[in-house]
Amino acid sequence: ELARARPPRRHRGLVVFFTGLSGSGKSTIARGVADALLETGERSITLLDGDVVRRELSAGLGFSREDRDRNIRRIGWVSAEVARHGGMAICCPIAPYAAARAEARAMATAAGADFVLVHVATPIEVCEARDRKGLYARARAGQITGMTGVDDPYEAPLDAQLVIDTSDEPPEDAVAEVLGYLSDQGWINPRG
Repeated sequence: ELARARPPRRHRGLVVFFTGLSGSGKSTIARGVADALLETGERSITLLDGDVVRRELSAGLGFSREDRDRNIRRIGWVSAEVARHGGMAICCPIAPYAAARAEARAMATAAGADFVLVHVATPIEVCEARDRKGLYARARAGQITGMTGVDDPYEAPLDAQLVIDTSDEPPEDAVAEVLGYLSDQGWINPRG
C-alpha cells in the first residue's frame, strides 16, 4: 500500500522547470533532454517551451508582472497535471519572478509530483551577444520595454537543484549534465 502511495522516483510524475534569461540556452537544453528521453521511451514526456506556450496557451497576455505570473501559473498547472498522471513535464519559460516559480513548484507538489528547478545562469552579456531574436538590441534601443534583465528584473533562484552556465559549455554537455542529475537522483534509468 505504501509503495502504491509513494512509488519510486522513476515511476512518479516529475516537473523539470528550466528558468533563465532570454538566450541563456534553456530551450535548447530542454529540447535535448526531451529528445534523449523520448528516444529511450522510458518516460512520457511533455515539453512546454516558453515561446510556444505564449503563442498557444497564453495568447493575449502582455508582459506586465501580473501577466508574466499568470503565464507561469498556466505552465505550472499544465505541468502539474502532466505529472499527476505519471508523466514528465519539461518547461522552459524565462520565469523571472521567484514567487511564480514557487507557485509552480507548489502545484506540482500538490499533484503528488516531484519538481526539479534548473537555473540556466548564463550571464546577460553572453545572452545579449547571442540575441537570436533581436530582443536585447530592440530593448537597448528603446523600441521595447519590460525586457527581462534590461529594464525588468530577473530574480535568480536560490532554490535551484541544478545551475548551468552555457557560456563555454556546448549544449550536448549541458543536456548530459541534466540527464546525469536526473539519473543520479533516481527519476530516470541510469545512463550508460
